[in-house]
Amino acid sequence: MPSVAFYTLGCKVNFYDTEAIWQLFKKDGYEQVEFDQTADVYLINTCTVTNTGDKKSRQIIRRAVRRNPNAIVAVTGCYAQTSAAEILEIPGVDLVIGTQDREKILPLVDEIQAKREPINAVRNIMKTRTFEELDVPSFNGHTRAFLKIQEGCNNFCTFCIIPWSRGLSRSREPQSVLAQARQLVAAGYKEIVLTGIHTGGYGDDMENYRLSDLMEELDKVEGLERIRISSIEASQIDDKMLDVLKRSTKMCRHFHIPLQAGDDSVLKRMRRKYTTAEFAEKIARIREAMPDVAITTDVIVGFPGETEEMYQNGYDFMKNIGFSEMHVFPYSQRTGTPAARMDDQVDEEIKNARVHELIELSEKMQLEYAQKFIGEVVDVIPEKNEKGTYPQGFVGGHSDNYLTIVFEGSQELQGQLCRVKITEAGANECRGQLLRVLDEVRTPSVS
Repeated sequence: MPSVAFYTLGCKVNFYDTEAIWQLFKKDGYEQVEFDQTADVYLINTCTVTNTGDKKSRQIIRRAVRRNPNAIVAVTGCYAQTSAAEILEIPGVDLVIGTQDREKILPLVDEIQAKREPINAVRNIMKTRTFEELDVPSFNGHTRAFLKIQEGCNNFCTFCIIPWSRGLSRSREPQSVLAQARQLVAAGYKEIVLTGIHTGGYGDDMENYRLSDLMEELDKVEGLERIRISSIEASQIDDKMLDVLKRSTKMCRHFHIPLQAGDDSVLKRMRRKYTTAEFAEKIARIREAMPDVAITTDVIVGFPGETEEMYQNGYDFMKNIGFSEMHVFPYSQRTGTPAARMDDQVDEEIKNARVHELIELSEKMQLEYAQKFIGEVVDVIPEKNEKGTYPQGFVGGHSDNYLTIVFEGSQELQGQLCRVKITEAGANECRGQLLRVLDEVRTPSVS
């Protein structure tokens, strides 16, 4: 039986894509082995969001070549899309395929096995207008299923290379999304996370069909308990979406809404499509439609030209909004983007000091948010305790408002919908007490 090993760098979408590519190999009779074992095919799914992503991708490619010089080494993902020639210069690389045409991987692998000549299968992503259909029927060891509904981005923020590696925004057909959702529910999943490169841009390339329309239809899928959106821009939460949130019984009380900067002049230089006032107004409207909602965000610190005053404006703005968690990143120069060529690059030490301050603020806000729920009853779907995160005799998972809750219980509860009372709040996890299991159902099939 031929074997394949995978290595995935980067974001959740890449992990989804790798899982989908594995389904193709699996159908073709391959078995999957660990990346540090000897395999017939190594597939590296690369990331290019930072210069470090490129470097790490090259290191992993070389590791695969050393592991088995006779294996076929195939490289896909964002770095492959933008820098195919650079990757093919690495001795031992056989196939480079970008962020499209992944269904051609197996025929190309067969061709390489026959001829042993490297193939560059990367095409111009900017000309692609259709969504690449890649299904993932199950997620190993996960109680939440990811469902990719969108690809690419039209925003062209000045710090970001992604439109060049993923192409312009394109959406998956609604009927195809719904069919996949039903298939996941049938496999035992209770929660679906809608994901994409710019998930809220779903429908931008469609006539009169938006993410809110899709949410409405997903709300009717029988057996589906929870729907979560991986990330959405403030500008994409319109009246229709707010109306769906108010009426939906399945939408999770959690939104990840990237802010990136809390100062208007920085937002403008980033080419973000909102002001701080517009962002704050949108957050207020979401909270009105969905009380107790958790709002998490991304922040870039030390963008070129960010003065102490601008940073302070941002700090105060974030504190006033009261996020339930912030993912804080120091600005990293990405070759090929407008921001990398800007004057007034901020000193690394200043950036790091600001990052630490914002992480402290985030932890404080996380704790404040969690404390509101002491004594409240929430529904939790326990996840597999893969990394031994939870102590013996305890299970843990996320509530619909994205609190990590750990409580006493056996592993059989994995994948079940449990009603839990929160007894203790913490910045990173809360403690709870199991009241009852809502329905005895089979856990997702693990394959």
